[in-house]
Amino acid sequence: MTENEARDAIIIALDMSAEEAIALTDKLSGKAVWVKVGMTLFYRYGPSIVDEFRNRGFKVFLDLKLHDIPFQIRGAAYSASLSGADILSIHGLGGAQMIREGRKGAEEAADQRSGERTRLVAISVLTSMDQDALASIGVESPVAEEVERLAKLATTAGADGIVCSPQEAKRMRELLGPDAWIVTPGIRPAGSDVGDQKRISTPAAAIAAGATKLVIGRPITQAEDPVAAFDAIVAELTA
Repeated sequence: MTENEARDAIIIALDMSAEEAIALTDKLSGKAVWVKVGMTLFYRYGPSIVDEFRNRGFKVFLDLKLHDIPFQIRGAAYSASLSGADILSIHGLGGAQMIREGRKGAEEAADQRSGERTRLVAISVLTSMDQDALASIGVESPVAEEVERLAKLATTAGADGIVCSPQEAKRMRELLGPDAWIVTPGIRPAGSDVGDQKRISTPAAAIAAGATKLVIGRPITQAEDPVAAFDAIVAELTA
């Protein structure tokens, strides 16, 4: 993997205030390519926060984990796409019709703005969940089987890929083929605090397993020197 490819593989999760996020991205400007705008930022600042980072030269993964009736999701995907999101997350558990409508909304927005369509990635099983957590909500199948089932459903219905833990990335690549977007949270460089994540991996291991994008938050954002932390992950990926 080249240095440019490594930089493009990392999505920095900006789960903080807008002021903190802008200060951090100012430091990483010219190095990082992608940022993740999740509920923490979007619910407070709305679509303008996506514009903020797009105008600063970053690509944006809008991680809203959309999950509602199909009609609502079509409108939500349309609006999120118009905001400038490059990737948008949607829950696989919403079912095939919901995902199909989300795809239609993204396509309608792309036609209106005459631009590239926002990519949809389907949430499978959150990386904070393990087998016991799944069982507690009535899902008795093993985590890997549940991820596989949702991946097949979502991509058949029009999703461009899947969000899964790095532990499932290898099977997802085998199952979905070379063009699928496989986005993996739960990335922890060696020696990092695991935090609330359960199914984790190092950056290099996740890419080797088949991940397209690595969502990395606290190991960079809470590092004493975020730029050095980012550069260390790039170095690991290019080694």
